[in-house]
Amino acid sequence: MIEVQGLSKRYGAVQAVDDLTFTVQPGHVTGFLGPNGAGKSTTMRMIVGLDKPSSGTALIDGTLYTALPNPAQKVGALLDAKGVHPNRSARASLLWQAQAAGLPASRVDEVLGLVGLSEVAGKRVGGFSLGMNQRLGIAAALLGDPEYLILDEPVNGLDPEGIRWVRRLLQTLAAEGRTVLVSSHMLAEMAQTADHLIVIGRGKLVADTSVDDFIRANSRVTTLVRAAGAGAGAGAGAGAGAGAGAGEALEAALAAAGAAFTRAADADGRAVLEVPDLSSDEVGAIAFDARVPLAELTERRASLEEAYIQSTEGHAQYVAGGGEGGVGKQQPHTPEGHNA
Repeated sequence: MIEVQGLSKRYGAVQAVDDLTFTVQPGHVTGFLGPNGAGKSTTMRMIVGLDKPSSGTALIDGTLYTALPNPAQKVGALLDAKGVHPNRSARASLLWQAQAAGLPASRVDEVLGLVGLSEVAGKRVGGFSLGMNQRLGIAAALLGDPEYLILDEPVNGLDPEGIRWVRRLLQTLAAEGRTVLVSSHMLAEMAQTADHLIVIGRGKLVADTSVDDFIRANSRVTTLVRAAGAGAGAGAGAGAGAGAGAGEALEAALAAAGAAFTRAADADGRAVLEVPDLSSDEVGAIAFDARVPLAELTERRASLEEAYIQSTEGHAQYVAGGGEGGVGKQQPHTPEGHNA
């Protein structure tokens, strides 16, 4: 488990991290999210001992990273994929790291194969693409077969196949009981990868919760419901027979329960009701109590991206302006996080 307690970091007048407290549990992929300048990279650097906190602690398995007896075999980190000598080959870059960590040279070829770089192992890193550098960085993080993985933007520059591979790798490692902390700005991908989220803004904790609970807490829910037999226009009372009757009964039941709804049509032109702010369980219970059979009951929530934008509003350090402010103009903020 990674335990961050009251962690702060100040650079002169800039408070990069401000009294952060959270834990990263084993057996899960924990996503680390926040706007540019939120303090994610600084926090990760403090966890692995590259930056000294101004106050607070960051412990790995109850110990400071710098006090771990074999840190490379306990923690694998990718914080800067470009932080390698450009004139070294991929194999040479990993070999010296393996030797420094007391690992056998055979492990180098194992991780090169794992990340798909075996065919270019002898080529100079300076000629690598961004995606190839990312793969090499992940290989370096995996060298010691670590119990903990801390990765900063690991899918940056990867193609769709590479992104999918990283997703499966992280989920597999977490399923093995390892502790995985990964930052990313690719929120659609994070929604498919992470189980839990730590969200920060301006150095402060914004959320520490599961992905599903984060979306629920930061977005409205709308339930789409259609009575059995209700065809095109039936929900609006235009049909006849059992279908029209069921649609009218459903509307009456919702109205009696105090639920607002609007009439709409699905992609096939069938009449549906859109019920805001009620879950599918709640709408289903209303229909059940009214003995109205249903043909459709679908809950629609915002995406992780929409929920993230909602939760971090006012926490972004850099905001692109528009309209009268001018395209791309940075908007100043007060210390409280509001536009000046």
